[in-house]
Amino acid sequence: MHVFKSQGKQILNPMSSRNAPLPSKVSIDAGRCIFHYMREAGIAYLTLTDKAYPKRLAFLYLEEVHQTFEEQLFKEYGEGWRHEVETVPRPYAFMRYDRFVNRKRRDYADPSSKRNMKKVEEELADIYNITRKNIQEVLNRGEKLDQVSEISSRIASRSKTFKWGSKKLRMQAQFQKYAPFAALGLVLLTVVYYKFFW
Repeated sequence: MHVFKSQGKQILNPMSSRNAPLPSKVSIDAGRCIFHYMREAGIAYLTLTDKAYPKRLAFLYLEEVHQTFEEQLFKEYGEGWRHEVETVPRPYAFMRYDRFVNRKRRDYADPSSKRNMKKVEEELADIYNITRKNIQEVLNRGEKLDQVSEISSRIASRSKTFKWGSKKLRMQAQFQKYAPFAALGLVLLTVVYYKFFW
């Protein structure tokens, strides 16, 4: 057991820096056992299980410990509980909540109990529903992308028509602007031609 305690401390050491870029959930193989840790709001939760213990159930346990811990902190400190956690003077300062953790540990001791199996099934059902919802949203986005593509092709064809129309209008404006001068110049040239060369 002493070996596992020292391994647990080695796992938690990098977490003492609150700014350390660590994943929120990780399982670490420790020989015949596995450490599971979860980090939420700068607080690390760690448990040690047999290799045969389901990972999903271990993380459900850690999530419940997290929720219970936050509830107890809120009851004791109110809205300022986060400040209490951030300014804790020593490690393991909240061991007084151990009885709540032990209660949760007893609830999760047998992974094949009906209660735990139901929790895993509910978790899997939630994941299934979220996945289904995400896939449906992606499909809807695909339909919307098709609509956007169709609209953009219509806009492109209309822009070509508009471009030709604008060229035509520009030519007409140029003609209207310079036609009187061109006509006057032509009349003058005709008069000069008939006067001098005819």
